[in-house]
This record gives sequence, structure tokens and C-alpha cells, in this order.
Amino acid sequence: MKPSDSEVNLKILYEDNHLLALIKPHGLLTQPTDQCADSLETRAKQMIKERDQKPGNVFLHPIHRLDRIVGGIVLFAKTSKALSRLQAAMRSGAIDRIYHARVTTPPKKKEGRLIDTLEHAHQRAKVSPNGKRSELIYRHLKENLLEIELITGRYHQIRAQLAHHGMPIIGDTKYGGPKATHAALTHVKMRFDHPVESRKVVLELERELR
Repeated sequence: MKPSDSEVNLKILYEDNHLLALIKPHGLLTQPTDQCADSLETRAKQMIKERDQKPGNVFLHPIHRLDRIVGGIVLFAKTSKALSRLQAAMRSGAIDRIYHARVTTPPKKKEGRLIDTLEHAHQRAKVSPNGKRSELIYRHLKENLLEIELITGRYHQIRAQLAHHGMPIIGDTKYGGPKATHAALTHVKMRFDHPVESRKVVLELERELR
């Protein structure tokens, strides 16, 4: 079967009967909003509807969301069973999520753990005594490139925490980073147990896409 136009415009990293993993471009919403209908979810539903000739609505829900300025892996559930089990795994911290970030100033230590309390207010996150515990692990790979492992998943967490600790992300002007074509933050790897089958799933971007 010839691929549809919507399928051609999507980069599929992994797919089976229960899961779909796509590579989200920087600048595209994960899900539609009242102000903008175009999103990775919208495009993916249209692709599945056309490719598989599905009548009616397509069941497809993201397990997590990336900020508009962030690129990389987004995992969707194609069945309700996969959705409920993966949501539970996300809440319990059983899904590993790894990001790459290019920052203005590299850290003094080769690796470390950042723990702050972040508050979500006025479409940004800030460190506040009234905030929620936010934790990540960073590793300095080379020059200004960091590998980030999320322990918690707060609103704008990586962006806000790195900026608070003097390492704003290049292109993330909201949190003090210098202007660039896009924010240098990409979700590059996920590890989790398959929600239906007894096996581990590892999703990873190729080097040139990071």
C-alpha cells in the first residue's frame, strides 16, 4: 500500500499493535489546543486513519508530552490497555527518559543530581518553597552537551532547573538562553516494559537526529 501524505511527513521510530513512537520536530505541539489544531497527535491520527482505512475516530493517546520547543521521542498508546498500564508505569517512575541538552555554561562537576521545588505559574516554572519536588540527574558528555535523566516529570522541569543552576539551554529564551533556530533540548531515549508483552522496549534516536 502506498504511504499517505501524512505518513510521509511523520518519522516513525517504533510501532506495534499497542504502541506508536514518533519523532516530534522542535516547534510542533504534542497535542492540539484551542488555539492550534496542528500537532503530532493530530498528524498521527490522520496518518493511521488513512493508512489503515479506519472508519470513525482513531484511538491514540500520548503517554507523555514534550513542550512545543522540545524535539524527540513521543510515545503513544494505540489501545486502552496499553494506555492505562503505561500511565501507571509513568506515575511509578518505571519508565526511563533520557534527554540531551546543549547549555550556555557546562557544569563544574562531571555529573550530579539536581533537586529543587518547582512551582507552575503563568506558563512557566520557578523554584519556590511552595513548589513540588523536582529531581533529575545530569552527566556532562562533552563541551556544552549534557545528558539528562528525569526522575520526576514536572512542568518545564529540565528547562527551569538547568536555568536555575546557571546552565540555561541554548535557544530557550523563556529561561534565559540565547536565541537559536530552536531550543537545544531533545528527548533521545526511553526504556520501559511493554504494557502487554513480556519484554523490555528500548527506543533511541540515531546520533544524527540528536
